[in-house]
Amino acid sequence: MPETVRVYNPTPTRRSQLQRTSLPTVTFKGLMVGFIDNAKPNFDHLVEDLTGLLASRHGIAGAITRRKRIAGIPSPQDILRELTRQCGLVIIGSGD
Repeated sequence: MPETVRVYNPTPTRRSQLQRTSLPTVTFKGLMVGFIDNAKPNFDHLVEDLTGLLASRHGIAGAITRRKRIAGIPSPQDILRELTRQCGLVIIGSGD
C-alpha cells in the first residue's frame, strides 16, 4: 500500500500570487495523532497539553507517542512507518 506524506510549507506567498479559492475544510475528528518525542526536557508536558486540546476542541480519537534516543539524530524508520500507518497527523516536537 503506497504511503502518502503531506508536508505543509508555512512560507507566506506574495500578495500578487494569492488566489481567491475555497480551501477544503480540514478536520481532525476521529484521527489518531502521533507524536515523536525528540528526547528534550518538557516534551511530555507539551504532548499532554496538545493531546488534551486536540481532543476537546477537535475530537481526535487518541494519541501515540514514540521517543527518539537523542535529539540530534533522525527518527528511526520503524517509528516513522508505525506512526504513518496508524496516525492521520504526526507532530515532531521539541521541548526545553
